Amino acid sequence: MSITASTKYVSTRGGDQDRSFTDVLMSGMAPDGGLYIPDVWPSVDHGLMSRLHGLSYPDLAMQIIKPFIGNDIPNDVLLRILEETYSGDNFTHTAMAPLTQVGPNAWIMELFHGPTLSFKDYALQLLGRLFDYVLEQKGERITIVGATSGDTGSAAIEACRNCKNIDIFILHPQGRTSEVQRRQMTTVEAPNVFNVAINGTFDDCQNIVKAMFADEKLRKDIKLSAVNSINWARIMAQMVYYFSAALSLGAPDRPVSFTVPTGNFGNVFAGWSARRMGLPIHKLGIATNRNDILTRFFESGEMKMEGVMPSLSPSMDIQISSNFERYLCELLGCNHKALGGYMGEFKASQSFKLDAEKMAKANSEFVAKRCSDLETMDMIKTCYGETGILIDPHTAVAMHGAMDIMAQDPTVPMVVLACAHPAKFPQAIKQAIGKEPPEDPRLAAIMSKAEHYTPIANDVAKVVSFVKNSPNI
Repeated sequence: MSITASTKYVSTRGGDQDRSFTDVLMSGMAPDGGLYIPDVWPSVDHGLMSRLHGLSYPDLAMQIIKPFIGNDIPNDVLLRILEETYSGDNFTHTAMAPLTQVGPNAWIMELFHGPTLSFKDYALQLLGRLFDYVLEQKGERITIVGATSGDTGSAAIEACRNCKNIDIFILHPQGRTSEVQRRQMTTVEAPNVFNVAINGTFDDCQNIVKAMFADEKLRKDIKLSAVNSINWARIMAQMVYYFSAALSLGAPDRPVSFTVPTGNFGNVFAGWSARRMGLPIHKLGIATNRNDILTRFFESGEMKMEGVMPSLSPSMDIQISSNFERYLCELLGCNHKALGGYMGEFKASQSFKLDAEKMAKANSEFVAKRCSDLETMDMIKTCYGETGILIDPHTAVAMHGAMDIMAQDPTVPMVVLACAHPAKFPQAIKQAIGKEPPEDPRLAAIMSKAEHYTPIANDVAKVVSFVKNSPNI
């Protein structure tokens, strides 16, 4: 049983081509400022997909991601890494990504059973092990710099804290994550972990990271790499749970819809990628909070940046959706010159607009919905009252959108991605239902630990200086 694949990658901006998986894993972002995508997408036909039923999560992951890795990692080594990643030592549910029914033809996929109670664990626990293997083979050490709006940072730190060949620097927007999210990062005691609190928004953090990656000399000097969803391996790993859910609900003989809470477009792009491979996804819902740049785009055809407003779902408080560039490249037929023009226009004027033909195609592939804080609280309260199930505010944003989408066609199963454990957002839960969620022992332990982070101004040069002057660099 095998899936046809090409194992080469190209930058969305066309300046870097014919790269191997290992090249893409280690570099994260292309030197021309673009993001890597496969030059040819693997394809899973109906017969092959039918034979994926009943596989364990590691075995399913092996089938889905092996075509993207090719011969860069031997099969026995890759399977061992996958079995170590998706094991009871890391994930607390034997199904890894279990489905819980919340209504007629409606399920939530629980993606919070990893070590940091976030969907980011499903990719980053694998990424850390892939890095460790490749670096050991090469005899090299790398510096990871990433930005987080909440969950990526803790998941990345947890994945890399024991990696002897990695130093990791995570930038978070000071005062704009939940206390639990911050403490999951800043209470980690490891000599290779460095937390930086930027005086600004997540987009400011991400812009600093992008500026560092755009400096080719700096990249070479400190061997810079990425764990954010700009790293293709993150997208690749996240495709697996879309296949897992759809197969459980009857694919390939039955189409399935998904609704994804998103700000940076990485998780929903993984769903698009699974559909691109052949998974029969009926509707792919994009759910945004009040920071609704993606919803506004699908409504108007204009990608226009506005100010970031704090919300009850802080991981989605984003106005620059980095992974959208991958989809835009595909939407433009991989016309790298045209893509570069749009991205240049967006950088210069903070907006660009697509024509009606392209928007018709985009709107045939995605359905975008927005959700206010009041609607978020109402959905948490309604779900708890009707099912007894507590959902975090990001999941509530997705469920609000999913209900709208399901109303148009209730016969197709809908899966809402529950991307974080409700215990990570006790204040929002209390605001919605009048009491805090039950305390999770994994989170309770960090509330009394000392925090370690360095506040730095929103300034690229100061961050670069901090990284270069750190003890291991």
